[in-house]
Amino acid sequence: MAKTALLTGSNIGEREKFLHFAETEIGTLGVILRKSHIYESSAWGKTDQRAFLNQCIILETDLGPMDLLRQLKEIEKKAGRIKTEKWGERTLDIDILFYDDMIVNTLELTIPHPYMAERRFTLVPLAEIAGDWVHPVSGKTVAEMLEVCRDGGGN
Repeated sequence: MAKTALLTGSNIGEREKFLHFAETEIGTLGVILRKSHIYESSAWGKTDQRAFLNQCIILETDLGPMDLLRQLKEIEKKAGRIKTEKWGERTLDIDILFYDDMIVNTLELTIPHPYMAERRFTLVPLAEIAGDWVHPVSGKTVAEMLEVCRDGGGN
């Protein structure tokens, strides 16, 4: 079984309802070990949109990284996600932040998540539940990355 760190986010419609839906669906893919509080933060990348609600979930699963990604994309689709533009509005977004200490670099998937260290909306909820998780590339813990993160996003 692999331990994974996931980030869920929503900024369209009933945002909290979409995060609860995501949690329920993610729970069918393995065992949820921990989950953070839900945080509200400003949009990142494309800032002229509604604020996001975000939550991190630690999942233990027997799915490999690519199978996990496919299942998460199906959950997003079930929640009505339509991908229109990069960093645009969405009913539900689920990112794989970590997958054990694995490093993956494919066209479809990059683990650890490439923007994690730059985003307070990711680091704050992740530090709440996995502050000691070590980034396999930088060697820094999540707590250390949060300490030096210069993102002024609203967490």
